[in-house]
Amino acid sequence: MSYRQKRIPTILTSKELLDKAFKRASNIKKKGVDRLDSTKKSALAKMTTSGDIISGTLDHYVRSFPSFRKGEEFNAELVEVLVGVDDLKKSLAALDWCAKKTSELERAYLDRVRRAAEVSEVHQGRKEFYGRLSSLVDQIGKSLKFVSEARWKLKKLPVVDLSLPTVVIAGYPNVGKSQLVERMSTARPLIAPYPFTTKGIGVGHFKEGWRTYQVIDTPGLLDRRLEERNRIERQAILALKYLADVIVFILDPSESSGYRMEDQLALLESVKKGFEGLPIIEVENKVDMVKTGSERLKISALTGEGVQEVIGRVVSLLHTTEKEAGRVFR
Repeated sequence: MSYRQKRIPTILTSKELLDKAFKRASNIKKKGVDRLDSTKKSALAKMTTSGDIISGTLDHYVRSFPSFRKGEEFNAELVEVLVGVDDLKKSLAALDWCAKKTSELERAYLDRVRRAAEVSEVHQGRKEFYGRLSSLVDQIGKSLKFVSEARWKLKKLPVVDLSLPTVVIAGYPNVGKSQLVERMSTARPLIAPYPFTTKGIGVGHFKEGWRTYQVIDTPGLLDRRLEERNRIERQAILALKYLADVIVFILDPSESSGYRMEDQLALLESVKKGFEGLPIIEVENKVDMVKTGSERLKISALTGEGVQEVIGRVVSLLHTTEKEAGRVFR
């Protein structure tokens, strides 16, 4: 499941949440058989409304954030890169705590007001409830702010369907990865920017027969150890690790990308070692500029030459992988 597929609502600040609850409650008036009964019924309705708004809203916030279940490692690690999984879990736990405490507080004060024998006792009970409710919500002010900031970052994540057979395009920057994704895709790929960069993971799709295939354009990888990689590069690593059924590795023999062929081949070898067992299709791009005598597939992402052959090889490999693994793609 992607974070855009599960809509996360706007997160209110602690003040906004309290204002919403108390404003809604302030408009409530109930009639009873006498003054005490009317006051009591109005107070009970006000307390129930304000308490339910607080607990219900917080519970909705918590449930709107997808859980990190087995099979959703991509989402979990991408969230780790963007906001930090532990910090997000702690903040959501604080919201859940407040929702539960609010419900407990509501039940206790509703019981107290029901047993009140005087109008003054009803007013005092409602006043104390409002005060303690405000204190509870104020305690999670920082958590609400963190969750709100996390929401904005997560909204920018691309829609990635983990059930589709997926091709990941990898290689150095400027070797033609994005152009190839556009050539392979039936529609212009969605390039999702991230909060800390104008670059991001691009997601496209193409169809062969009745099947839909997903194409992921990763940010450029640099040939250095994982702990030395920046966040953009780590996103590419995650895509390779959790999304790829087949990797298409793009090489630029013209070196117009600014990277020597020697360095590109070294990166290819590191990818092979790091993702042993995963099918890798080696493709040389920019055949319109340089054409080597290697046995690799030759394409021009600029003109479209050779792209259909890459698609055919990808589909063939995915079918083979599916049969060997006993996996059935949708």
